[in-house]
Amino acid sequence: MAKQQRPRPKTTKAARPVQTSRSRRQAQPAAAAPTTRSQTPTTPTPHRSTYFDAVALYERGLQALQRRDYRRATETLESVLRQFPEEKELHERVRLYLNICRRHVTPPEESPKTIDERLYAATLAINGGHYDQAIAHLRLVRDEDPDSDHALYMLAVAHAQRGELAEAVAHLERAIALNPENRSLARTDPDLEPLRGDEAFRAALDAPAHRGVDRRRPIKTKSAR
Repeated sequence: MAKQQRPRPKTTKAARPVQTSRSRRQAQPAAAAPTTRSQTPTTPTPHRSTYFDAVALYERGLQALQRRDYRRATETLESVLRQFPEEKELHERVRLYLNICRRHVTPPEESPKTIDERLYAATLAINGGHYDQAIAHLRLVRDEDPDSDHALYMLAVAHAQRGELAEAVAHLERAIALNPENRSLARTDPDLEPLRGDEAFRAALDAPAHRGVDRRRPIKTKSAR
């Protein structure tokens, strides 16, 4: 009788764990965290080859300023602007300290006190085209010395240059009456050119000479020299 073989137990394969999408994400290696801008080392902006020379000159200017050598500081800081025009960022600081230096280098102007000082200041003002300032000085001279033909002639010039013809002729007539030499000067003075077409001006030049008080030589402005 044949032996009856016992059936072998079936070996079952171990069931593989079912991976869900969540488990698959967990099984994957974690991705590297993105680096922020602050974490990334920044490369310094390269400076121009002239930058360090400009800074060295700028620092010499500051040292002179600290020593209160304002004139040397002004010259040095101005050299930074002149020699290194491309260093715009440095220029802002240079101009800040330049303003400080210039306030100390330029002394405050003293107001003229005497007649001669005011006449001189008025002459400079007329030569520089500052007619309002010249008239202010000359009116003070006229108030102190009404017979100053210098002041009156220069008032005529200043008013003529401002186009105030009536005032110019009135002052010129008075200046000629005090000193007839002002008549010949007025005939050729380019500063009185705005009056050439005025009838009152021509009448003042053509009027007969009356010798007045000849106290000074006629004043000459820049164009009459």
